[in-house]
Amino acid sequence: MIVDEIKKKALKMIDEEFRVRDFSFALPYSYVLIEGERGKSLGVAMTLLEEIRACDSEFDEISVEGFIEKADSLNIVERTLGIATINALSQYNLDLRTANLEDVVNVVFRESVRRVAIVGRITPIANVLKSKGYEVYVFERNPNLANGETLSDSFEYRLLPKMDAVLISGTSLINDTLDFVLERSKKAKLKVLIGATAQALPDFFKGYLTHVASVKFVDVDGVLLSLKLGSPSKLFDPKYSKKYTFDLTRS
Repeated sequence: MIVDEIKKKALKMIDEEFRVRDFSFALPYSYVLIEGERGKSLGVAMTLLEEIRACDSEFDEISVEGFIEKADSLNIVERTLGIATINALSQYNLDLRTANLEDVVNVVFRESVRRVAIVGRITPIANVLKSKGYEVYVFERNPNLANGETLSDSFEYRLLPKMDAVLISGTSLINDTLDFVLERSKKAKLKVLIGATAQALPDFFKGYLTHVASVKFVDVDGVLLSLKLGSPSKLFDPKYSKKYTFDLTRS
């Protein structure tokens, strides 16, 4: 499973002492704040209410290693904090000099594609693509987020093999559906992991995806305060973060 591989790679890249400064399993995003020799780094992961069965969780220790060890847990609380910690560690080491600081839709515009699947309801991207004439299919698992323009994720099995491009929410790492989505999307020209939960190092996904698009926080304290107040508004605000897209097909 891809999550298992990411966990192993993240643990191997811990080459200095890190401390967990703050963390919370919260709405709408859970977060983990870590600090190393070069300062603080914040990682987030969307909290999937529809996946919560119980909120009991147990960690051997409150540490970067202890949290990452739970990234493949079947307990959604542990798993979410584990993914958020991998994201924090990844953001600490992320070098944007090889990234395109652009919106992910530009990747779609540059390619010859017609049918686009969005796995996870991300309305702004869907609206932009529809306005440009693309045939867009939006799949959503959470019934509270579904509407008349979304399809149940049960139709992914039938429709994903017909797609030219697949934009996959980073939440697929949390509900463990990324492997399935990629298996059904073998014919797609573009396979892109997107969203704030997709902050893990892009190199972790080489061989599986064509692109990774997420955000790097440039004002950690500002984003953290926003999250503590239950708002994701600063996550994609250019005053607080930089959008980026990595092309994994380049050598």
